[in-house]
Amino acid sequence: MSTGMSFQVALNFEDGITRFIECRPDETVAEASYKARINIPLDCRDGACGTCKSLCESGSYDGGDYIEEALSDDEAAQGYCLPCQTTPLSDLVLRIPSSSAAAKTAAITHTATLAEIRRHSPTTVEFALDLDDREALDFLPGQYVNVTVPGADQTRAYSFSSGPDRRRISFLVRTVPGGAMSGYLTERARVGDRLQFTGPMGGFYLRALTRPALLLAGGTGLAPLLSMLEYLAQKPPAHPVHLVYGVTTDEDLVHLDTLDEYTEIVPGFTFDHCVADPDSMARNKGFVTNLMDTGTLHDGDADVYLCGPPPMVEAVRGHIASLGVVPASFHYEKFTPAAVRETAEAA
Repeated sequence: MSTGMSFQVALNFEDGITRFIECRPDETVAEASYKARINIPLDCRDGACGTCKSLCESGSYDGGDYIEEALSDDEAAQGYCLPCQTTPLSDLVLRIPSSSAAAKTAAITHTATLAEIRRHSPTTVEFALDLDDREALDFLPGQYVNVTVPGADQTRAYSFSSGPDRRRISFLVRTVPGGAMSGYLTERARVGDRLQFTGPMGGFYLRALTRPALLLAGGTGLAPLLSMLEYLAQKPPAHPVHLVYGVTTDEDLVHLDTLDEYTEIVPGFTFDHCVADPDSMARNKGFVTNLMDTGTLHDGDADVYLCGPPPMVEAVRGHIASLGVVPASFHYEKFTPAAVRETAEAA
């Protein structure tokens, strides 16, 4: 968030690493980046070459002076800008056309204390951390970090289930038999343990909502969507937001009370849930695709955010195609128990 007379600019690189900088209204994003020792792509520095062309995904700015060859009117209308000329009028999120390594930067490592372990069910655990330096961590709602498993030389990727402004951060984990992090959380973890993680990372994050949004969660894929909802509770959307949450069995269902609360405090927010197990006590049995039609997709005039295991992601993509609807934007993240991440989007 903006501080004093400066704005916060999130630089999201092609490899998913995100770095945050402070930028004054009287300096360009490129100037602020270099001041922070982050070398975003630059050649001319005067709006003539287009090397630094980036997509602004959130916020408002003054695009400055440049020539048509560097940035066309069509590109500018789509939200592209030249950081060497751009000055912020609000907090910004920019997608930078290079890797973090090329910009001579990297994800930051943070150290924290395990503050809470909540065993929602035999399949789901939530843990919370108090950071040694909370002010050093910024992230976009929906992003993840790589957590080092205590006592093991392994990392696991977990999305924040808490919003960017909460001091105590949290993560939602599906326990997997024999899993390194699952074993730690269910058998050895104690409040007061010390943990490290690196991040934030990922191209799956909430953009500025300029139309209705459909959020789709599979299992603990609910975590990043909870982070988005906490953000929206503080910055109410001007458009309706609907969430469909699907799990395998009743014991996989978590945070229904939290979602109920958000229907009261986030204007225009509604949700539904379903359970695949035919013996479920849930009203809706089956998969999230059963609760998706052209209406929930606003005939395509909707931004879709989907997080879940690969089979669910593929099923949703196939279902949307079968409806003959093309969402205005489609952002998804696949996850597996081995914490391999894939983020993608479709216009």
